[in-house]
Amino acid sequence: MTHRQGAEQTATTQHTASSLAIRREALYSVLAQVPAGKVVSYGQLAELAGLGRAARWVGRTLSQLPQDTTLPWHRVIAASGHLSLPAGSASGAEQRARLRTEGVLIDEERVDIRRHGWRPMEYSG
Repeated sequence: MTHRQGAEQTATTQHTASSLAIRREALYSVLAQVPAGKVVSYGQLAELAGLGRAARWVGRTLSQLPQDTTLPWHRVIAASGHLSLPAGSASGAEQRARLRTEGVLIDEERVDIRRHGWRPMEYSG
């Protein structure tokens, strides 16, 4: 590899890291706005953050949040209304407890999105 190729590869890596940081910040910014008692799907969150059809990326990114995050990760569910985190897992139990504390009804591992779904336009005076 020539010096120039190495410099180009470094620049590309830095650009990719910068782009990833921008995507994460957009995601976190929208997630922080989801009010208590409301839920949003992975895909809806991606679209609202300007990330297009990146539902799986959203799920992966949220799974990497630090334990002490203040972001409301528990308000993100599957588009079908199903809770994605396994009921028997610690994070799944925590998600269910947090949602119930906020008044979200969970019936057979599912949330009624018509009732509890976040519609940002309703909240933006």
